[in-house]
Amino acid sequence: MDVVAVVGERVAAFELGIVCQVFGLDRSDDGLPTHDFAVCGVRTGLVPTTSGFSVEVTHGLDRIRTADLVTVPAWPTLDAPIAPAVLDALRHATGTILSICSGAFALAAAGLLDGRRATTHWQFADLLRQRYPQVTVDPGVLYVADGPILTSAGAAAGIDACLHLVREHHGAATANALARRMVVPAYREGGQAQYVDMPVPATTGFAELLDWMREHLDEPLTVPALAARAHMSSRTFARRFKETTGATPHRWLLDQRLQYAEHLLETTDLPVDAVAGRVGFGSGDTLRHHFAARRGVSPHTYRRTFASSTNGG
Repeated sequence: MDVVAVVGERVAAFELGIVCQVFGLDRSDDGLPTHDFAVCGVRTGLVPTTSGFSVEVTHGLDRIRTADLVTVPAWPTLDAPIAPAVLDALRHATGTILSICSGAFALAAAGLLDGRRATTHWQFADLLRQRYPQVTVDPGVLYVADGPILTSAGAAAGIDACLHLVREHHGAATANALARRMVVPAYREGGQAQYVDMPVPATTGFAELLDWMREHLDEPLTVPALAARAHMSSRTFARRFKETTGATPHRWLLDQRLQYAEHLLETTDLPVDAVAGRVGFGSGDTLRHHFAARRGVSPHTYRRTFASSTNGG
């Protein structure tokens, strides 16, 4: 996959580093896919970062037109106009486009977010909404996919969005392996909250409960039963669960079950009905419904695309 990172007169070092970590390092020794990665800008040569050092830009903006994935790290100069050449190049991109943090401002300035749902770091959400009222800004989520454009919130949410794209292109096993290599969570649903107002201390046992839930996905796991296990009322449990994880118990369980289903489809020959039973969906029809809503394809098509070579795929 041909991947480029677009920079302006200055570049945010951390967010550029995220893209480099996911798409710019050769991890083929670990069996992970490699990408043709480049940093491009209006001019080649050294470009200063927000952290006091410079990076070398080796390609011009023409590289954007043919890239499979165009990434726009955080744009640190929001008070200065974006070079017309950058905006024109973004408009002519033919691949998927990903912004991290305030990189969404560059996409909005190019008109690429008009009529679309998008996100950015919660600190910049009001400014994005004010400047570009034609964009539906959702400040409360980690990342948003709307057509070929993916926008993400600050810092760690950029990692989540990149891993989401790896999962889309290469499957869950590859994304999970890369996440392990980077020592980050393998999967966080894009609709999860950017932050939680009242994180619950680990002493409440929620970490242990989440581990237990992952090990018992094939069971009903109703809110009343989980609340009883946590020694709380159902209402208190549901509220504290969302404060802790950023998702409702139902949403969290659905994400975990779909992720486990992806793993089983990639690594085993279990029939779809058996996979559904293992992950707690009960029937193959229920799995097919949720899988199509998440992936846009059937479990059978997903398996045919991403099944590992050890599984005959």
